[in-house]
Amino acid sequence: MVVAGDLQERVTVVQEGDDKSLNQYLRCLLRRTCSPEVPVSLLSHLLAYSEDTLFSSELCPIGRLDLGFHHQLGAPREPGTEAHADQSVTILHAKVAQKSYGNEKRFFCPPPCVYISGDGWRVMQDHLKADGRGGDSAYRPCGYMCLDSSAQSQADSFKLAFDEQQDSRMFASAKSLFISDQDKRKHFCLLLRLFVGHRQEVGSFHSRMIKVISKPSQKRQSMKNADLCISSCSRVALFNRLRSQTVSTRYLSVDRGAFVASARQWTAFTITLGDQRVDQGDFVLSEGFICYGCVVQLVCTETGAALPPMVIKQHAILDVDEPVSQLHKCSFQLRDDPEAYLCLSNDVVGLHHAPSSAKDPGRVVLNDGSCWTIIGVEAVEFTFNQGPSCIETPVTPFPVITGLEVNGGGHVATLEVHGENLSPHLKVWFGNIEAETMFRSPQSLLCVVPDVSVFSEGWRRLRHITTVPLSLLRLDGLIYRTAFSFTYTPELRPLLCGAEEGQPDDVLLETIHQEFTRANFHLFMQS
Repeated sequence: MVVAGDLQERVTVVQEGDDKSLNQYLRCLLRRTCSPEVPVSLLSHLLAYSEDTLFSSELCPIGRLDLGFHHQLGAPREPGTEAHADQSVTILHAKVAQKSYGNEKRFFCPPPCVYISGDGWRVMQDHLKADGRGGDSAYRPCGYMCLDSSAQSQADSFKLAFDEQQDSRMFASAKSLFISDQDKRKHFCLLLRLFVGHRQEVGSFHSRMIKVISKPSQKRQSMKNADLCISSCSRVALFNRLRSQTVSTRYLSVDRGAFVASARQWTAFTITLGDQRVDQGDFVLSEGFICYGCVVQLVCTETGAALPPMVIKQHAILDVDEPVSQLHKCSFQLRDDPEAYLCLSNDVVGLHHAPSSAKDPGRVVLNDGSCWTIIGVEAVEFTFNQGPSCIETPVTPFPVITGLEVNGGGHVATLEVHGENLSPHLKVWFGNIEAETMFRSPQSLLCVVPDVSVFSEGWRRLRHITTVPLSLLRLDGLIYRTAFSFTYTPELRPLLCGAEEGQPDDVLLETIHQEFTRANFHLFMQS
């Protein structure tokens, strides 16, 4: 199978007869390519790493990363434990929200939810216990979520009650958030204030932008309203509401690998568009907007569990090629069984068989359980590491890298880091090596690219690609993980006749290269 569009740059060909199943292939491809949390760099040698490369000993030496930070932080850290002390905060929310008019309250659907994970939370709680700062409630995570408006009062905030899941993550959802017609904004963000107990503030985290709409669009969408259309490889959520009753809302979710209907939790799915020109036995990813009548596949972004290829059908009488829009009602017909539709029955996800009418073959009457509402969703993740010392200052504002730009090359190269919330108190780290960093603006940092020799002994023998993760380190020792890595590509040059690898002057040459780079960087800073 050949992957269409720009996906060919990353995954070009999957050989027939490959032992990997389609679900495994989709899982790997979607995590590496379609994740909106991983920005795509314009440079071919700057790669955004995924979970697969993050823990790969060949590409990302996490152990060495920890040893390097041991000297920087000035506090004793047990080697090899720092990578397991990360703390993550993930906010999931819809891309659009309906405005409430008058005294009505249209709660956001699906409700924004928060997941906190990582062993660092346990380390932080143990630290508070050791200090004797109260009972159990003094070190349990708690939070408040509201709209990012100065007019919002504490009473408008929704208090989050975190429950521990079977996968050791903590989960909470904000069920009663809404935006009134008195708020004239067309876009807004959610603000999450997170605490450990009622004393120590972890930080204030913002969601992505949410578009305000009055009601689901019934008109044919165009490119002018592309933000209301559902595109391939984007994230969506599905929910079912019997007889239009809010209390009967059930969300399509995945629990322990099985598809279930939940009244509380919802799952983000990556919806992919299939190529209509291939045989029915295959499913090849395609680009573009999702339109009614197209073959799509839903894949859980967390577990990789996938539903079979389905044809998305319109609930109302619309054009066949009508783009699927936010909050549209639709149905999902199995591609290989045209009479079977994805259905919810008694809180169980299954199939509903509905044959076509004999009088009107193009018309199928479905029950309420086969009618799903589709909406685009976003996920934003913040990962940091406080270490065993448990820094008591908030981790926010959280620096975010949006792009990288390399200047120069060879042994004298600089990397410009573009992003948000950058400050003079941040240093760029390549793996376990600190780079000399200059603050230019809250949107830009400039640093020296360390020579590849610092990552491997005997650099003259180094003839393979080396990839290291990029991190930001605050002066007080707080580590900010990023979704970027830096890849060194060797320049293959033949050895001179009679030359031997690993000459004793390697150390001297390495020192000269590094000092020369530092000198040029300092001259640039002075100029």
